[in-house]
Amino acid sequence: MEAILITVTDNLNGFTDTIKSVFSKSTTQICVGYQIRDYCRYVVWKEKKEFSADLKNIYNATKQAAGVELDRFEQKWRTKYFYAIRYWRTNWDNLTAFFDFPVEIRKIIYTTNLIENMNGKIRKYTKNKLSFPADYALKSSVYLAITEIEKKWYMPIWNWGMAFNQELTPD
Repeated sequence: MEAILITVTDNLNGFTDTIKSVFSKSTTQICVGYQIRDYCRYVVWKEKKEFSADLKNIYNATKQAAGVELDRFEQKWRTKYFYAIRYWRTNWDNLTAFFDFPVEIRKIIYTTNLIENMNGKIRKYTKNKLSFPADYALKSSVYLAITEIEKKWYMPIWNWGMAFNQELTPD
């Protein structure tokens, strides 16, 4: 592999930095959905819905309005959940990289849900194998798993036609 246009990660320690060191021109996006789920674990149950809705205002805004929404979020929640605000401020560039892409594909970019779902289904098909005798055996097994998974796909990705037709080129 010579280049990666964009990577979406859950920001495991060192993972994002490693990708940037190898593929310096790649855009790195931290999964917004994962971060919201992660921080909502520490939010009082009665406030989770409101807290999540306020975060949603940030990533559903335009690029220019997102900063204003983060300021509003901070004013409202800083006394109770300062750590979440600090995280968003510290990782702002990596949490908002999806704004540099067309609106039609942003949802696919800012969350890893589709990827996690697919990986989980592949693991379901390959978990009984403790090892593979060769790389080809692993590739074949994953290919067959994806073929079986595709048979069960009945719900298309929302607005897929528009997303598919976006022209993306690395710098």
